[in-house]
Amino acid sequence: MTSELTLYTNPQSRGRIARWMLEETGAAYDAVVLDYGTTMVAAEYRAINPMMKVPAIVHGGRIVTETAAICAYLADTFPDAELSPLPQERADYYRWLFFAAGPLEAAITNRAMNVTPTPEQRRMAGYGDFDRAVGVVEQAVARHPYIAGERFTAADVYLGSQLMWFTRFGLVPSTDAIMAYIDRLAARPAHVRAGALDDGTLPEVAAD
Repeated sequence: MTSELTLYTNPQSRGRIARWMLEETGAAYDAVVLDYGTTMVAAEYRAINPMMKVPAIVHGGRIVTETAAICAYLADTFPDAELSPLPQERADYYRWLFFAAGPLEAAITNRAMNVTPTPEQRRMAGYGDFDRAVGVVEQAVARHPYIAGERFTAADVYLGSQLMWFTRFGLVPSTDAIMAYIDRLAARPAHVRAGALDDGTLPEVAAD
């Protein structure tokens, strides 16, 4: 690889989120596409991510896994892209970035697996119940054009990707507020470009 920044991904994974984030930064990177049953479980990749999951990035010899962490790391590492929060945006930025990575994803994953916590278990589950978790996100995206306010940030890459994916499969309701938010994000050139790269309609260009 010629670049000091490498993305390990699969187009049918959360790697699409990391790809979009990279395209938003404008940074040069190489992409390595792994297969679930072979290269993703091979010793070479286990040395990068012992969880044998994608995405992961290697930047200057340092490894970052977990998609929300990758988004936050890239925002901070490439400040010229202006994807990190301004001081007045930090509260909402961190709140919703970590809510999406924790309670929201857990709620939706459990729904997809037909796991419904009992009233007693809701006190243990970070999301409480599905309707509550999705409801607070719907209210949040209705307040401003973007999740941290008037400006697009890395938190929108992560939350927006989750909502795009899960509404597509009917796991999150396609309400007016959620779909208006998704539409704003989906029109971004970096999102369109990242999707074309993942779908193979735009060729990869190796970084210098």
